[in-house]
Amino acid sequence: MSQSRKILLFAGGAYLLLVVLAFILFGNVGRQEFVPQEEFELPTWIELGPLDINKAVLYLVISGVLTCVSMVYIANRMEARPNRTQTAVETLYALMRDNITRGNMDDKMARKWFPFIGALFLFIWFNNLIGFIPLPTGHESFHVLGFDVPTFGIYAATANVSVPLVLSLIVFVSYTTEGIRAKGVGGYLKSLIPAGVTGAMAGFIFVLELLSNFMRIISLSVRLFANMLAGHLIILFMAGGLAILLGIAGIGVFLLPIGLALYLFEVGLVATLQAFIFATLSAIYIGGAVAESH
Repeated sequence: MSQSRKILLFAGGAYLLLVVLAFILFGNVGRQEFVPQEEFELPTWIELGPLDINKAVLYLVISGVLTCVSMVYIANRMEARPNRTQTAVETLYALMRDNITRGNMDDKMARKWFPFIGALFLFIWFNNLIGFIPLPTGHESFHVLGFDVPTFGIYAATANVSVPLVLSLIVFVSYTTEGIRAKGVGGYLKSLIPAGVTGAMAGFIFVLELLSNFMRIISLSVRLFANMLAGHLIILFMAGGLAILLGIAGIGVFLLPIGLALYLFEVGLVATLQAFIFATLSAIYIGGAVAESH
């Protein structure tokens, strides 16, 4: 038997033993009060009227600082012979420039809008990533040696619909402004009607296309918000939430590896994929706003 197979068998046996012990020692401990939506509440930390500070604001500030500082730090340390970090950054740069920006608009537009699209991608990406780092931002605490210790939890500002909605509104204003600048108000509105469509059908298509432009705000924001919220909720349930609801500790131990696998999946793929999709669609909309109708 190979060494790797022995390790797998040992890990599997230890896992099953822990599950059995959890059921035997703790059994049914009774259902506990658990309200999942409380994890996404935003209690005010500092009251400043319309500019109140809460944990969503904290995460947004952290993401903005990381976006700026990381890029400035790396840009000031570029070398002729890139190290591993620089290679990774240049790969990310090529993804943003070639695949996201240049892939959806001409070179002139790409040069103009790349800083915006790149910053948008990085900001959402950092936001999604730090949303999976357990931080002491919970509204509950527990006692240890007479001290109140805040509970750790994962929270993503992009799991609050207001954040993706504001980003979507910025994108909407950007591609609408660019379209009007390139074609004029009348030309931009006229470009919403496909070439060759006339008469009553043209009016009908115009209304549909106009509504479609506004619906992009909803589709952009809901796609990012729903995916991040669903991912966090699934991890929350698999990592112990379901055990609390049912009052059976053994279920928590049994589902913990699944919760860990889902956590790694969200961090490794979903966080980056959602930032990529949002930035790509933004580039498509901006590029399409100046493109000629066919």
